[in-house]
Amino acid sequence: MGLQEGENLSCSVSRVSTLQLLTCHRERLVYHLKSTQCILDNLLQSGFFCLEDVEIVHHTVTKSDQVRKILELVQSKGEQACEYFIYILHKVYDAYIDLQPWLKEINYEPPEFIQDIKVVNTDPISRYCEKLRHELGRDTRFISSYAQREETLLEDFYTDTLMELMNDRNESLGYLESTDQLLGEQGVFNPQAETVFVTGDAGMGKSILLQKLQNLWSTRELQTDAMFFFKFRCRMFNTFKETHQVSLRDLLFKHNCYPDQDLDNEVFGYILRFPNKVLFTFDGFDELQGYPNLADMPEVVSPEEKTHPVLLLFNLLCGKLLKGSIKVLTARTGAEVQRRVVRKKIILCGFAPAHLRTYTSLHFKQQEHRDLVSVQLEASPHLCGLCSTPLFCWIVFKSFKHLHTMNDNFELPETCVTLTNVFLLLSEVMLSRSALPPPGLLKRSTRCTSETFRSGLRPLAAFARLALQGIEKGSFVLTQEEVTACNLTDEDLLVGFLRPVSHYDDCGSPATFEFLHMTLQSFLAAFSLVLDKQAAVNSILRFFAECSKRSSLFCLPGGVCICGSSKPREKDPFKTNEHLQFTNLFLCGLLSKANSDLMEHMVAPALLKKKRNILKAYLSNSVRFHLRGLPLYTTETEGSRVHVLPNFLWMLRCIFEIGSKDVAQLAAKGITADFIKLGYCDVHSADCSALNFVLQHRQKGLGLDMDNNNISDYGVKQLRPSFRKMTVVRLCVNQITDSSVEVLAEELIKYKVVEILGLYNNLITDVGAKLVAQMIEECPKLRTVKLGSNRITSVGGIYLGNSIQKSTSILDVGMWGNTIRDEGAKAFAAALKNHPSLTNLSLSANCITSEGGRSLAEALKENTSLKIFWLVQNELSDDVAPLLAEMIRVNTGLTHLWLINNQFTVEGMRHLSEALSCNKLLKEICVKGNSLCEEEEKLFEANRRLRFH
Repeated sequence: MGLQEGENLSCSVSRVSTLQLLTCHRERLVYHLKSTQCILDNLLQSGFFCLEDVEIVHHTVTKSDQVRKILELVQSKGEQACEYFIYILHKVYDAYIDLQPWLKEINYEPPEFIQDIKVVNTDPISRYCEKLRHELGRDTRFISSYAQREETLLEDFYTDTLMELMNDRNESLGYLESTDQLLGEQGVFNPQAETVFVTGDAGMGKSILLQKLQNLWSTRELQTDAMFFFKFRCRMFNTFKETHQVSLRDLLFKHNCYPDQDLDNEVFGYILRFPNKVLFTFDGFDELQGYPNLADMPEVVSPEEKTHPVLLLFNLLCGKLLKGSIKVLTARTGAEVQRRVVRKKIILCGFAPAHLRTYTSLHFKQQEHRDLVSVQLEASPHLCGLCSTPLFCWIVFKSFKHLHTMNDNFELPETCVTLTNVFLLLSEVMLSRSALPPPGLLKRSTRCTSETFRSGLRPLAAFARLALQGIEKGSFVLTQEEVTACNLTDEDLLVGFLRPVSHYDDCGSPATFEFLHMTLQSFLAAFSLVLDKQAAVNSILRFFAECSKRSSLFCLPGGVCICGSSKPREKDPFKTNEHLQFTNLFLCGLLSKANSDLMEHMVAPALLKKKRNILKAYLSNSVRFHLRGLPLYTTETEGSRVHVLPNFLWMLRCIFEIGSKDVAQLAAKGITADFIKLGYCDVHSADCSALNFVLQHRQKGLGLDMDNNNISDYGVKQLRPSFRKMTVVRLCVNQITDSSVEVLAEELIKYKVVEILGLYNNLITDVGAKLVAQMIEECPKLRTVKLGSNRITSVGGIYLGNSIQKSTSILDVGMWGNTIRDEGAKAFAAALKNHPSLTNLSLSANCITSEGGRSLAEALKENTSLKIFWLVQNELSDDVAPLLAEMIRVNTGLTHLWLINNQFTVEGMRHLSEALSCNKLLKEICVKGNSLCEEEEKLFEANRRLRFH
């Protein structure tokens, strides 16, 4: 299949003539050249070939033979003809995309004389690729902005977010470093599948990520060899009638662009022959109305067969159509796709602090303005937490800019700390922009917030009514008739709540619209519930009931399902109801006491009070009712424990939005369990304010497991008041740094009730390790500390070892996956000598050599408390085996010793095996993955406690 890379490079342009180059790489050219017509056309029009040459090529039977004949003829025409042949490959990029890596390998640069000879792209396939790139580049160059009055260049404001890679059990595999890795092999758990599944909460940047991918492809910066890129939004499929039928060809071309001058249908034929050259993006799978199970969909295997567009979509995702094509599918958190069609899964987690700083710099070019905004954010951890969600950050920053325009300052109102307040501020900005004074007038605005809303009440109420109608129908695409029925005028549309999406309509119907973001639609729908004077007061609770019903089935990581009802499952139990949850959330915020002054300018105070009271009564009992239906487990060490469902978090968010201390206290009383598990519940930093708002009223000790979320340092700061009652604090896999450990140390040392501290797989360094060491020394009840997979070196290891030596309560310490090395191991060895309580210790994957191993072995001779010791994946060799053997002979406490993946040979293993005969209490020594061959392992078969498997 051509020459090896080394041979290729040895035949570079700079060292041999182009004629020799074609000879040197002949087989590679024959293999990769798929289209010959464009080459023939250009060789003919440039005069290098005559008609007879073209006929000779056409008379050959196979494509490979045609390429061989072209190479023979070109080489017979001389050096200049060969140079022009390679220049055609260079210029007609997409037609010869498979040869572009070869051109880079030979360091091809077209000489000036050859550039004077024109190359015309007559290949319909590459012409269509160019057209697609042009269309996508034009469509994705700008980010859509609110009020439709400004456009922002994508490259000026796009900022990467945390992209967490998950395995098939929903366990984290770390974070992608760039968008290029989205399509790569990293994290693939199902090689037979073709769909990259990207999920995340509302506003996390799923659509903008796809826009970035599309833009990178249009400029050939995306690391892929895909020649075709087709983009779809899933909500578009809701616009098709049940009787509508379309072929795959029409679906691709009508909703992207048609190929020009392709009478022989070559483009579609090429797509069918080489589906691996096609890349799809499908945005918003959760927006597909009433989507059924993929397994229930009828198969469509013929690309020519006309069928309903939704069937085409599902068969593309399943690989029944265009098998081998790449698909990127996005959906909100909670919308699941069958594992068999998912190739890899990525969760968007929003902005990390570094991303937020970058985004701030892009929005505020002047350092003075950046500093003012940073001060505001740092002063409010909750606001900072909200800004970790890109959409909410964009709203906050737009509001900052608006306030600067109107008032010459960057100060948000003091009440702007809840999500409702942020969207109220966005609405105020949009309503006031519709009546901005002419440029040049005084900046300072004399119009107050209540006046802005009162003067804009008519269009606001109309938009709110339209939003609610859409939410009730599960519709996110709105027709012109629906807009007109709500008495919205063309002038009203300029406010910017809606944007047109008429290009979705395949039937030439009047324009269709969608709200700027689904979360904005939920906010306006909640506004309509508050403004409605006709409906029964208790009708404001309608979506709470539906959300509670849908959450009766919840699947934990690993596929274990908890069912809170014996009733049959719904048709699509995994369909996300996040838009309804947001509607409930905003309802609570709008009916809060803090917003009553504003709302009383739009709703009669008496009606407002009735609605607030019925909502508070519902929320007061919601937590108790939710927990009452869940399984309760009891353990000796942690008491009664419960794994809550995601709806629990939404309840707390709602209680925080309504801001009632009475409701929070009643909700706290409803938490009767001693331990709450919130792992894998998609908790973000801003949610910690809601958690703290309720948990701070807890009267007795509480264990809290928040592993595998995304709370970051901002979230830990917001939980500060609740730590006084926490006996268990688990914050593993949460992107927290030494800053969070400082908060924990201050609070946990102050109250001294903590018993278990879990912080593994975070970003903690030696600075944080020193603080944890302080907690171990000063918290007399602390018995378990998990610090694995952080960034702790020997310095931190020494701090921790010294503190463990002084503790009489510590039982279990996990330090796997750090780099404490031999110096740290020696500190732990000193701690092990005659330690009164430590039973479990893991120093796996810490770069410990035999030097550190000797210290540990000596220490264990004088230890009777340690039962389980992990030294997996270190650098222990035969040098330490005799000392370990001595330790085994005299130690009377150890029951499990794990030495997997070290460097012991058969000699070292003999020492361990012989020592085991003198120790009847040691149940096993696990030695899998050391330097023994299979035959050598068989020498120890008789010793069952020496485990190789």
